[in-house]
Amino acid sequence: MNVQQSPLWTTQTSGARLTGTWRSALPDYRFTPSPCLAACPVNGRIAEWIGKIGKEDIRGAWETLIDNNPFPAIAGRICHHPCQSACNRQYHDETVSICALERYVGDAALAEGWRFDKPAKERGERIAIIGGGPAGLSAAYQLRRRGFQVTLFDAKPKLGGLLRYGIPDYRLDKNIVDGEIERIVDLGVEVRLKAEIADAAALKKLRDAYDAVYLATGASSSKKLPGLDYGAPWVVDSADFLAAANAGNPVATGERLVVIGGGSAAMDVARTARRLGKRVTVLSLEPEDKLPAQRVEVDEAIEEDVVFVCGAMMRAVRPAAGGLALDCVRVEFTPGKKRGEFAITPLENATFTLEADAIIPSIGQNADIERWRGLLGVAGPVIGTDGVWRTSVAGIFAGGDVASMDRFVTQAVGMGKEAAVEIARFVMGETAGSGFDVGPTLSFLEINTHYYPKAARNSPATVAVGERLKGFGEVQERLATAAALAEARRCFSCGNCIFCDNCFFYCPDMAITKLEGGYEVKSDYCKGCGLCVEECPTGSVRMREDTQG
Repeated sequence: MNVQQSPLWTTQTSGARLTGTWRSALPDYRFTPSPCLAACPVNGRIAEWIGKIGKEDIRGAWETLIDNNPFPAIAGRICHHPCQSACNRQYHDETVSICALERYVGDAALAEGWRFDKPAKERGERIAIIGGGPAGLSAAYQLRRRGFQVTLFDAKPKLGGLLRYGIPDYRLDKNIVDGEIERIVDLGVEVRLKAEIADAAALKKLRDAYDAVYLATGASSSKKLPGLDYGAPWVVDSADFLAAANAGNPVATGERLVVIGGGSAAMDVARTARRLGKRVTVLSLEPEDKLPAQRVEVDEAIEEDVVFVCGAMMRAVRPAAGGLALDCVRVEFTPGKKRGEFAITPLENATFTLEADAIIPSIGQNADIERWRGLLGVAGPVIGTDGVWRTSVAGIFAGGDVASMDRFVTQAVGMGKEAAVEIARFVMGETAGSGFDVGPTLSFLEINTHYYPKAARNSPATVAVGERLKGFGEVQERLATAAALAEARRCFSCGNCIFCDNCFFYCPDMAITKLEGGYEVKSDYCKGCGLCVEECPTGSVRMREDTQG
């Protein structure tokens, strides 16, 4: 007897059952920027290079890092890490130690002697860069790797700017600075030291001789505190104090120092003075929870017995028995809408006196824009630029502290990178770009946290306080390899496919095909159930409306 088959079955397989006709939505594989990428001052592909650390591909992680930042060992030590504040992992347990991982990779590269690749093609266009700090060096790196001929002018005897002359060794060992700068110079950058471009006429002459000029002279003039006699021997400029200490020739002061300011430079001054055996008090307008310095700097300064008097100001200073008396008052501090803007209200019956032998004001630096007046337009306290770092003179670009009030090293590195891209477009006669906005990012709610057991953050160890104050050795230590690998594997890899095959294995309709380096949806069979999206651990698959059915 013949068994009659159902008329729905035309073969012995399910291949003819085109279940894709049932759906209203279709999975879409796409890269979605992670919040850390959007927050990164250099637009670094953080999830990508951290993923490579997790796979123990440290060289690959370094090569991904240096695409946007030639200073991973430096940034891993001193970056203000807005990426960590944006990290989605903080809503699950603790943020990923991105800075510590960057240092781990950067230190490995220096230890192994890894070098930058030479330009694939040399170009004839000549670019002059004025200033050998982080912005100028970043631009030089990005332009040389594109094959342009780069000449870097710096007024100092060595390159590095703030990295060398402003940041103390206990935060950034100068051997690290030397190693990362050397790689850039070795790309074929011509360096002219002790070569100050002194005024607008010299700048115009340079512009006439080169195809483009990038101005990155930083902010080298200390802001003045009203009512303070800067000619008095007991007033010490903060930049001079740090530069002298970094050079091993500390400025002579008495035993008791009052440092006025609450930013990173003020912390550097205070902590440097402690290493020189001084008793240090920091006097700041801001309350402690609003100090502009990184919190870790404040915490380490407190550990090192720096005394903080926050939410207060000096009104006058007068001679006193054996030194100085600073007449001070408590204040109410109200931050403004923009960085550096604020209002203060002295409080009644809240006066007090501090004793000191010397005062070191450290309330920030100004860019020297007066020497460029008559040639370049200005925008308040900085050189005026458009959204892609072009000044008012065609072919002259500016960046870093001379053109921005965003006074962080890695922001200067990012500005140098962005300017280099625009300079390349300019000299090649291309249309200017529009910046580096990455667009919407992946939210924590799009991560399947089932795949991420809660795990404590791996943070770098710090040297004991007693040892710190004996000299200028680095305070924070490098992550051990096991800790670095474990920390890298805590990363959600937000919006970045890690090729885990979950979508392939969980699809009930076998509608996912594995490709080399990705996946493909068989639209004839996908019925839009969304299980692949639910089981994706990184948010790399999303459902989109199917408009073709």
